[in-house]
Amino acid sequence: METYRFTQDCMTGIEQIDNEHRMLFQLINQLSDALAAGNSHQVLAEMTQQLTDYAATHFAHEEAYMEKIHDPELPRQKKEHAAFTARIAQMTPSVPDAETEKQQLSGMLEYLTRWLYHHILGSDIMIGKIKGSDSEEQGDPFVYTKAYETGISMIDEEHKKLFEIIAHANEVIHAQFLHDKYDEIIQILKELREYTVMHFHDEEEYMESIQYEGLEAQKRVHEAFVDKLNSLDLSDMENRQDEYLDELLNFLLDWLKNHIMKMDKKIPQR
Repeated sequence: METYRFTQDCMTGIEQIDNEHRMLFQLINQLSDALAAGNSHQVLAEMTQQLTDYAATHFAHEEAYMEKIHDPELPRQKKEHAAFTARIAQMTPSVPDAETEKQQLSGMLEYLTRWLYHHILGSDIMIGKIKGSDSEEQGDPFVYTKAYETGISMIDEEHKKLFEIIAHANEVIHAQFLHDKYDEIIQILKELREYTVMHFHDEEEYMESIQYEGLEAQKRVHEAFVDKLNSLDLSDMENRQDEYLDELLNFLLDWLKNHIMKMDKKIPQR
């Protein structure tokens, strides 16, 4: 039984990465089925180890690919992979007590699938798409253009506002006489996070009102991006403030463009 589905919205367009993500979901489902069937501690332990080993192999392949294409998101990806690996190691059952093992494995599967969905939708779908992905685009990349219009006025107006917030952040970063931009950037990112949450809520309400079949996939993607915004750690900037913020804004802007073009433009008008 396929409890956790690898869906179209999880596709990165990179064959090896997509195939390995698909395999991770398959291994998760196999472990979930074995747990529901009451399999022995030895079987569950072997399946858990297989899953964690495969995740480690996948992370290594993903990082090698990102290094090969000089993806600026590689350091952030490595940090996320390491945090996940450490968390799973803590959650892996260490005693063959049936009830405790069931509870621990259930918690681990819930965390793992939530993390995997969010990591793919919030980070992996942007692999290879930062800096240069819009090379054909003319003019200021921070300007909202007709290319991003969905034809739904409320959604288009809110998308335009998101572009404006990111453009404001970019102006602050490149302000010549503003040496320490930390406090102002924090405020702008707070505004971006709050407006993004409001926008996603409005968008989901609209999709629900027209009974749009893609609503659940949209909710997963929205939740993943909000998680990404909530997890931003500007302490990573250290002595490379402008460079770090440039990379961050490129990621946020390109994620927004990618989401609009691949998902939001499919939302039907009333």
